[in-house]
Amino acid sequence: MCGIAGVYGLEGIADAQGLAKGLTNSIQHRGPDASNTYTDESVVLVHTRLSILDLDERSNQPFKDPAGRYVLVFNGEIYNFKAVKKELSSYTFTTESDTEVLLAAWLKWGIDCLSRFNGMFAFTIWDKAKKELFIVRDRMGIKPVYFYQGDKNFVFGSELRALLYTGLVPRKLASEHLAEYLKYQTVHAPRTLLKDVFLIPAGSYLKIADATVTEHQYWKAEEQVAQRKVDAASVKAETKQLLIEAVDRRLVSDVRIGAFLSGGIDSSLLVGIIRKELNKPIDTFAITFKEKEFSEAKYSRMVAERFQTQHHEIELSSEDFKEKIPLALDAMDHPSGDGPNSYTVAEAVKKQGITVALSGLGGDELFAGYPFFTRHLDLQQKKYLLSFPPFIRGIIGKLLMQVKPGTTSQKIAETLSLPYFDLAYTYPVNRRVLAENWISKLLGKETKRDVLSEEINDLFAFGTFGSRLPELSKVSLVELGTYMQNVLLRDTDQMSMAHALEVRVPFLDHKLVSHCLSISDKLKYPKYPKSLLIESFEGLLPDEVVHREKMGFVLPWENWLRNDLKSLLDSSFTFLSSTRHFDAMAIMELKTSFENKQDGINWSRVWPLVTLGAWMQKHEID
Repeated sequence: MCGIAGVYGLEGIADAQGLAKGLTNSIQHRGPDASNTYTDESVVLVHTRLSILDLDERSNQPFKDPAGRYVLVFNGEIYNFKAVKKELSSYTFTTESDTEVLLAAWLKWGIDCLSRFNGMFAFTIWDKAKKELFIVRDRMGIKPVYFYQGDKNFVFGSELRALLYTGLVPRKLASEHLAEYLKYQTVHAPRTLLKDVFLIPAGSYLKIADATVTEHQYWKAEEQVAQRKVDAASVKAETKQLLIEAVDRRLVSDVRIGAFLSGGIDSSLLVGIIRKELNKPIDTFAITFKEKEFSEAKYSRMVAERFQTQHHEIELSSEDFKEKIPLALDAMDHPSGDGPNSYTVAEAVKKQGITVALSGLGGDELFAGYPFFTRHLDLQQKKYLLSFPPFIRGIIGKLLMQVKPGTTSQKIAETLSLPYFDLAYTYPVNRRVLAENWISKLLGKETKRDVLSEEINDLFAFGTFGSRLPELSKVSLVELGTYMQNVLLRDTDQMSMAHALEVRVPFLDHKLVSHCLSISDKLKYPKYPKSLLIESFEGLLPDEVVHREKMGFVLPWENWLRNDLKSLLDSSFTFLSSTRHFDAMAIMELKTSFENKQDGINWSRVWPLVTLGAWMQKHEID
């Protein structure tokens, strides 16, 4: 894992070498092992290296082909680089790195080489002869690349802070995306919260030539599904084989590798595969808490003992987490409603001497692990409810909220009042953080348009590849393209790389994703949590793990933000109230509602505003 950044078009830049040095410093934390730059009359390219494969300095970047025509900067891993290398027998290799294999593959196949790669990557190739720049992002959007196109310059980088460092990117908030951020605790690619700065979409690349930027999408998950898979035995066998292969590929490393082990189904299954199916050693890491009500130690120990791993328990207190929150906010490259947990876990694992860690991210999205999956399927079978007048459905919703008050009942009640039960309508309600009435008050205007809803509608429009998917796979596709990419993966990248820790995600292997999207609802329906996944590895996990109640990080955020961390709340809300983007009275009203426990405003409703305010102040965003 590394950091990349660069500028195309150097008109008006007096000191290209100084720019290259500053860009390097801005992303040095991503790659502390080596850093180098390349400059010519047209481009500046910088690379900071976290050495994982072929630790020799010959593999440092920017990397050039033997003729010196092409220059590569590359962040990520090509897991199957050895297999690709066998197809390149005419090329004389000087290193054992995946970097050189990538460039050799480009020399032979050009952009078509992407179809041969299995990995997570963001890379840039500069063609000196044609004066063309290519910037590529992996299929699942695991590694980010941001960009800005000005009148004279094109700027890109692994992190927003690199773009801001150049001084070529205006430090202005993309206020047109604030409603989306407040609603979903993120904005979805290609949008960002920086004005005119974009995130290259997953499975896409940019070509920059003659001051013209064109975007091309080379892979879409829904287009890989040929037909629905309905035979239980073959589906389970293929699921098992594909996940084993995905895990095995991600164990390729020349440095120490570990696995996060929470004791949940996904992380436990990965560890079981490594030990029982692949018969390889692994260090496992569990964050345990001094406060038993937060700790999952019982389950992580059970799994570690079952598979005889080299297990490490890192004991923290809720106070330890609390003390790291200001540091996590400082490391946050793009505002988010999540993140501090990932920051603290990554720091603790890195201190144990680990450079690469496997994560169970993606298991819920592929195997219907969230409650919304079954709710969506139930709604498709109850469309007759739409024949009732809206006010009748509204009464039913209000009764549900009275009988069983809470966020879930509130969202079900709102769903019942919708004009349709299609995903374009129901999913936004499911993932919404802050209610529409609050968003309108905060921004001082009506915010009825929902760009995400429109994009989901287009994804499943009649005749599209998405429209042919099974219903549960439709939910998977939306989850993968929204919450997974734009919250979980972005936060994992920015918080783990703050500590130079590479996180690999076997469940997001593109072959496994394509397979899972093709599985029929009947087979994938979770009779119990992720039953298809469990049955594909029958007997591997203990029943106590399979049927345990999902826990996650349940920390005392409510208490912290009203007491010990109140200064963070006060600082961000006071700052935001002073900007032209928010209604000052509404901002303070929301803060008061949280402090007084009114109107259902809990910590998760205000935290995205805390992170936004902290980020804007740190980076001097107008």
